[in-house]
Amino acid sequence: MNINITLIGQMITFALLVWFTMKFVWPPIMRAMAERQKAIADGLAQAERGKHNLELAQKKAADVMRSAREDAAGVMADAGKRANALIEEAKNQAHLEGERLVTAAGAEIELETSRAREHLRRAVADLAVAGAGKVLEKEIDAKAHAKLLDDLIKKL
Repeated sequence: MNINITLIGQMITFALLVWFTMKFVWPPIMRAMAERQKAIADGLAQAERGKHNLELAQKKAADVMRSAREDAAGVMADAGKRANALIEEAKNQAHLEGERLVTAAGAEIELETSRAREHLRRAVADLAVAGAGKVLEKEIDAKAHAKLLDDLIKKL
């Protein structure tokens, strides 16, 4: 194997090429690769955080929906209870009002009955006085016989 000058020249040129590449070309390439690797890692981490946040948001939304349904059911139940209570209260008031009206009507009927009886008693007494006056053919003094007439009215 002959080592001649050409081989030495190629080795020196190759060594200079390696040194130049390591000194000026390799660091920017490594820096770009590191930046790209970091950007990819950051993107993957953000994707994982986004996925985790999405799961949390879905759980929270489900909890809010469940809570809203429970609140709505509670409000509906309360409204139903209140409506039933109002209906019962209205029934009770209507019943009390009906009883009051029946009592008032009974009292009014009793009063009218009493007035009618009194009116009939007076009419019968007047007729009796008129009949007695005709029978005796003389006038009866109503003031003198007031006690007699009162007794007659009581009997009727």
